[in-house]
Amino acid sequence: MDDFISISLLSLAMLMGCYVAGIIPLAVNFSEERLKLVTVLGAGLLCGTALAVIVPEGVHALYEDILEADGVALGAAASTSQTSVQLIVFVAIMLHKAPAAFGLVSFLMHAGLERNRIRKHLLVFALAAPVMSMVTYLGLSKSSKEALSEVNATGVAMLFSAGTFLYVATVHVLPEVGGIGHSHKPDATGGRGLSRLEVAALVLGCLIPLILSVGHQH
Repeated sequence: MDDFISISLLSLAMLMGCYVAGIIPLAVNFSEERLKLVTVLGAGLLCGTALAVIVPEGVHALYEDILEADGVALGAAASTSQTSVQLIVFVAIMLHKAPAAFGLVSFLMHAGLERNRIRKHLLVFALAAPVMSMVTYLGLSKSSKEALSEVNATGVAMLFSAGTFLYVATVHVLPEVGGIGHSHKPDATGGRGLSRLEVAALVLGCLIPLILSVGHQH
């Protein structure tokens, strides 16, 4: 029962943390220029999250066989009855879920989606890991969890996820913001690319996940 309460509280905290991080861009009415700046920051967060957090963890999972997918990891950690292990896994997940949620919402805002639709997409994204953690904890036996942790496909899946982050940020978000998107129609900047302030926002976005991951044990 204690383990169930623990995994429930951590799952709820994960859901709320991810949703709150993603709702930040929606909570403020940005001008067109500010929205563009936030979108660039979100793209930087996606790149930084992929390169500084997900790729290292994916490679580690691929060669060390000790990590699972987000929800599976938390569900399996709960079965250890060790609070320290559960908290470490929780922090590791939030290090990339929160920035990714921010980046996702900022991109959807720039794409012109209605706010209600964006909230629905964000809710689904935020629910994914908590729901999976509960399913893993309740549906798998200890031996099944141990067997799952030995599957190298987990590392491949994490690296694939990192690739999608990089693709969205570099192929869709940044070219569109810089006025050199697929439509080939220059925006108000005349298609000159990113301004110095936007480049600074991009670099800052890339550095935030790296700074947050400092000291995290892989």
